[in-house]
Amino acid sequence: MNAVVYQGPHDVAIEEVDEPEIEHPNDVLIDITTSCICGSDLHMYEGRTAAEPGIVFGHENMGIVSEVGEAVSTLEEGDRVVAPFNVACGHCENCENGYTGFCTNVNPGFAGGAYGYVAMGPYKGGQAEKLRIPYADFNALKLPEGDQHEDAFSLLADIFPTGWHGTELANLEPGDSVAIYGAGPVGLMAAYSAKIKGAAEIYSIDRVPSRLELAEQHCDATAINFEEGDPVEQIKDEHGGEVDKGVDAVGYQAIDPEKEADDAYDPARENPAVVLNNLIRTVKPTGELGIPGLYVPEDPGAPDEMAAQGRLGIDFGLLFEKGQKLGTGQCNVKSYNRELRDLIIEGRADPSWVVSHRVSLEQAPEMYEKFDDREEGVTKVLLEP
Repeated sequence: MNAVVYQGPHDVAIEEVDEPEIEHPNDVLIDITTSCICGSDLHMYEGRTAAEPGIVFGHENMGIVSEVGEAVSTLEEGDRVVAPFNVACGHCENCENGYTGFCTNVNPGFAGGAYGYVAMGPYKGGQAEKLRIPYADFNALKLPEGDQHEDAFSLLADIFPTGWHGTELANLEPGDSVAIYGAGPVGLMAAYSAKIKGAAEIYSIDRVPSRLELAEQHCDATAINFEEGDPVEQIKDEHGGEVDKGVDAVGYQAIDPEKEADDAYDPARENPAVVLNNLIRTVKPTGELGIPGLYVPEDPGAPDEMAAQGRLGIDFGLLFEKGQKLGTGQCNVKSYNRELRDLIIEGRADPSWVVSHRVSLEQAPEMYEKFDDREEGVTKVLLEP
């Protein structure tokens, strides 16, 4: 079968790879109908992880069940499913407590597993024609038959639950004001989640005009372009002070507007702590910060030696002085995906507006390049075999 295979920094290719097989009685195989390119994939694509050539990318996957292991009891051939990006066993202590992003059984020596991602286990990705879903009774979420809501349902694999998770980590409540740093796919979904939850004011911070326009149009957010001035001061001026809650939907490759470079996304402009420190300044004393943005213990392309070791210059003294709380970590997708699916089915949510492109699998190398360049109008790319 054809699949998107990592060749090296800034290089992916469509290659012929072996088709997956049933390896355990609780596995199912699916024929992929939609797989998404994620901002997290760009960390590997750019050579900013320990990823080695040969990885099949793709952790946001949905499709039709084509083969069922003999121990599977809740799924059958022909079922339409979406798989959380987390691979989880369902019965370790963390899984039983709802922390499926930190399963201790699926990836020895590491808490958490995922499809098609470096250090997240031996699970091939779904930017391909077929995929094996392990622990399928637990991991596969059934969807209505047909092809209705295909774009929206595909976002249940990661970015819609992850955006929701960011607001949960910040303990966002109706009537709160919130600042969301980053208007990429996860940041936009966090802003959309804040709208659904009844936030009184939403501030979306980014530098890409088309993304900020989406935040204004679909999330009722106030757009803050950090290239036009200190975003903290812009928010304080607009809001009349500090906001109640904050979300970091950027992570360790954050751009510092104070740094100059020829390219807007040159690594020389990076400051891995800039968003965290801006959040501390933006959010009121005793406010809460949700941090679903990705941070890593090692970064081969870091701007300095300390950041290369995953150590950041965070203003912890100010955080302490303001009595703020923070929540971190990747999303436990199963904590949210069933309810978010039902919101979509009932017409109370439709995150598909974030999708900018649906293209064939063969166009993946081109779309990786465009997405990595943050081209105007490229927000969320879906692939179909």
